[in-house]
Amino acid sequence: MRIQERMETLTPSERQLVGALLQDYPVSGLGSITEVARLANVSTPTVIRTARKLGFEGFPDMQGAIRDEIAAQIREPISRRDAGRANTSDEHTLNQFADAVSSNIHNTLQRLNPDVFDAVVKILADPKRHIYLAGGRITRSNADYFFNHLQIIRPNVTLLSQTPNVWPQYLLDMGRKSVLILFDIRRYETDMARLARLARDRDCTIVLFTDQWGSPISRLADHCFHALVEAPSSWDSTVAIMLIVEALIADIQAARWEDSKGRIEELESMFGKTKLFRNQG
Repeated sequence: MRIQERMETLTPSERQLVGALLQDYPVSGLGSITEVARLANVSTPTVIRTARKLGFEGFPDMQGAIRDEIAAQIREPISRRDAGRANTSDEHTLNQFADAVSSNIHNTLQRLNPDVFDAVVKILADPKRHIYLAGGRITRSNADYFFNHLQIIRPNVTLLSQTPNVWPQYLLDMGRKSVLILFDIRRYETDMARLARLARDRDCTIVLFTDQWGSPISRLADHCFHALVEAPSSWDSTVAIMLIVEALIADIQAARWEDSKGRIEELESMFGKTKLFRNQG
């Protein structure tokens, strides 16, 4: 995230270094300074200068941050709970959680690129594009929620089965006009990464929702939304992710209003005939 925020301040050689680091991140940043410089085909002073431009005191400080990031990514639910309890205050749990989630939302929006948001709206509002969605063990509900709304707004939307061994059957129909929306937060799921690689091989556009550290799928995604997820709990919070999803739903519907209005009216008529919901009139 820090790299994305400061990319415009970097020189061409510094950007070359960053590009090399991101290709195999985080492993690429764990070698000696000479190894990192050789990997990117830049000088060691460039490595030091880039680290300082990114807000670190130097290369060792940057490596320390990378190690901390790796530790945070793989932290298990029990250790997250223990870390959260160590920082508890006298406030009620509801207030602590609300403060954490509010901070997540604020910082997520601060880092979100509106141009990326608008580009994704344009892609997902295009009826010529077939949309596929999949989520992980925790984020499956996020994918399901997005699917339910997109399916009302527009045609050609498919939610992938929860069973990875049938995903190749969906991949058969994916191509250049397809969009694969994936949700993947820490502890990143290998099945999701395999799905992304196969979709990339078929020239499918990939939109990723991930956490502040970034799923390995980030390197394959065309568009990526990073949302902060830490909360005083054993489990990460996806509230900030849902904020982006709901904002996308609103803009996609607005972009397709004439068509989606007709779909909604027809759907409501079906609900009335089947009496699935109480009549509130």
